[in-house]
Amino acid sequence: MIAGRVREAIAHGEFKPGQQVSEAVLASQLGVSRGPLREGLQRLTQEGLLISIRNRGLFVIEMTPDNVRDMYVAREAVERAAAACVPRHDHRAASRALAAVLEDMALAAEAGDHVAVSEADIEFHEVLVAHACSPRLSRIHQTLLTETQMCVHALEDTYARPGTRVAEHQGIADAIEAGDPDLTDRLLVVHMADAVERLTRGAG
Repeated sequence: MIAGRVREAIAHGEFKPGQQVSEAVLASQLGVSRGPLREGLQRLTQEGLLISIRNRGLFVIEMTPDNVRDMYVAREAVERAAAACVPRHDHRAASRALAAVLEDMALAAEAGDHVAVSEADIEFHEVLVAHACSPRLSRIHQTLLTETQMCVHALEDTYARPGTRVAEHQGIADAIEAGDPDLTDRLLVVHMADAVERLTRGAG
């Protein structure tokens, strides 16, 4: 429970990248003792969301260019594997589920709601992996979820028009609907590379 609450706070920007996490403040906010709190924070340290700096304390991970690139290497590996599995099951069911997410994304884009577009973006990829019907891929994807949320929300300011994101995801969904795993794979690679370029632009 403690790890989950802090994980959500990191994902939604309540704790900023690089921010120090105070055990005393957290214990008071959550109404828990230091023992369980430390166990929860240790789990997040093992997941890589928190970094322990000797004699300084715990800090939220910063999505540096190297961290972004490495996280997307992992995401790409998982999602390309998942996309390759989808046609072996029911790609039409996957297509219907993705279409529902895209409808929400399009409505959010029309309203100019970048945050809602980001939430739909994240859900789109979760749905894609879920339809691979691989518990292990889903489990691995979940371990990347918080860092994914940090990156996807950071992308919001890089798009002049939120509709651009809808079009990118629509292309992937169309390839899945057509049962074309090669095209799906190529579009995922381009999609991930574009995100990395946007997130690391000007950072070296």
